[in-house]
Amino acid sequence: MNLISNFRNWRRYRQAVTELGRLSNRELDDIGITRGDIPYVVRKQR
Repeated sequence: MNLISNFRNWRRYRQAVTELGRLSNRELDDIGITRGDIPYVVRKQR
């Protein structure tokens, strides 16, 4: 069960990183993050 949970968490993480990565630099600036912050921000929200 832990393997499935880990996989689901990883998929959610990747999806969030991908979605934020699709935003322009200006859109990211509007929400207060930079492109380099994306992985950190997504991990922090878990």
